[in-house]
Amino acid sequence: MRLSDDVLIETVELLLGKYKLPTQFINSLLDVNKLDSCEQTLNKQLSPREKLKLILCADGSLLFSDSVELRRRIISNWKPEDINREFEQRSNANANTLTRRVNLLSSLKWHPGKNWARKFIEISGFNSIFSGLSNESNKSPFEDIEPFVKPPTLKDFQIELKNALIATLNEKGDKAKCMVSLPTGGGKTRTAVEAFIEWLQPRFAEGKYLIWLAQSEELCEQAISSISQVWSSKEFSESLRVFRLFGTYTFSIDELSGGVVVCTIHKLYNLIISNSNYAYAIINDCNALIIDEAHRATSPMYETLYQYSRELKSEDMFPICGLTATPGRSDTPNLTQLFRYNLITPTLGDQYKENPLEYFRQMGYLARPIHKEIRTAYSINIINIDEKKDTESLKEDLEIHFKKTLNRDLAKDVNRNILILNTLRNILPDQRTLVYACTVDHAVYLSTIMNFYGKRSVVVSSETRKPLRRKYIDQFKKGELDFIFNYGVLTTGFDAPKTENIVICRPTFSDVLYEQIVGRGLRGPEFGGTEYCTIIDFCDNYQRFGEQQAYNRFKDFWVKE
Repeated sequence: MRLSDDVLIETVELLLGKYKLPTQFINSLLDVNKLDSCEQTLNKQLSPREKLKLILCADGSLLFSDSVELRRRIISNWKPEDINREFEQRSNANANTLTRRVNLLSSLKWHPGKNWARKFIEISGFNSIFSGLSNESNKSPFEDIEPFVKPPTLKDFQIELKNALIATLNEKGDKAKCMVSLPTGGGKTRTAVEAFIEWLQPRFAEGKYLIWLAQSEELCEQAISSISQVWSSKEFSESLRVFRLFGTYTFSIDELSGGVVVCTIHKLYNLIISNSNYAYAIINDCNALIIDEAHRATSPMYETLYQYSRELKSEDMFPICGLTATPGRSDTPNLTQLFRYNLITPTLGDQYKENPLEYFRQMGYLARPIHKEIRTAYSINIINIDEKKDTESLKEDLEIHFKKTLNRDLAKDVNRNILILNTLRNILPDQRTLVYACTVDHAVYLSTIMNFYGKRSVVVSSETRKPLRRKYIDQFKKGELDFIFNYGVLTTGFDAPKTENIVICRPTFSDVLYEQIVGRGLRGPEFGGTEYCTIIDFCDNYQRFGEQQAYNRFKDFWVKE
């Protein structure tokens, strides 16, 4: 957890004054390479006091949780009666000397928010924030009740689409197939979930399934988040089971009893071609299919799914709905034939026929995105990539290539980081900013330096415990934080109105991922967001692959300042 300026100053004084931490030990708390990088970035040699400040900016409230030696140095300064009392309460070991008791106490397992952590902080005289937040447990003698968050009421254009969808679902055969189109940030997932849950709710108890197909695990999780929120807001008497059929998730076939199956096309395709009982059970009792990112719905994997479904069910299969932000970008005959030319879009005035996005912006549903490209001096010649592949496959290869190796190299480039940090420091005070870093370590590094500069910053990663993550996001919503740095975890299911800036430090070749990142800032005033949102992309020179970066596909989407 991030420390306030007052707590930071107070803690540094305690560590140097009361506990007299030596310079050599302070240096040992800092990774040598990280220290060198920080000093290069800050353009100065740090004093012991500044090094402690840097450590506190990086570790925050977790300062004592991972360092047995730091705890030992603190406990060795306690009064003997405090040492003896705590030892006798917490250890059965045979320790006759004070030194032995100090060593054993300092080695006690640290559980954030629990009794020992709180007592250590209390006796040592540090702020209670250092004792941490208690983690969640599967089984506990008490239970934290989460507040109910009612989903926002659907807007008129969303109600129109929902009703059109339900009408389509009530049709038979080809008439029960359609494609729903809304721009990014317009709530197409929420609208589809509302329609399908209302239509399918009585059918789930009969053992029927809604299959929700997506291209990536991130999109799967986004769908689950929306389904959970909408179902919880209804006054249904029964629970809804949602099955994760993607990534490494597995479950027994005996657990299949109707509900929503959220899966990637790759996972479902592999189950089909391996003649899996899972595929048979799910598709045989499928009552409806949603295809997210439906412009890809004519690929060979999807064709295998359709053929398998026809063999099991009939030529008509079941109702199919495609979701897309831009129906025209792959408007092939196969695609239009699949959805039977039934495109469902909001009814807009003739004045918006050429530019429907303008309607959503004028009505305050979407923010007006301002795009800024900041060119870096970083250049790299990418090898081992087959540039003759089709565009989608090429982008997937580039995304994987960068994720495996090149993002780490980018994260360590001092000049690039200085450019990023200077850009962030120039953002106006009190503007809420999401920063997408190259790696988790990169997010920690950037956040540390920004906190050193006095900017209110935190890091959210997959390792961030849920109570702490909720607290950060709540602080961000309230304007108590200026920056959240992350890598890969705030692309879906993250609701933070009034995000003024999205800063993308990592190269992004995936259109889906880029759309998800940008979508975090596209909520307009009518949805509790902002009129404008600035998207800042740091652009490197990738030579012949430069044009494959995803932001190039959105050139017509941006507005001029």
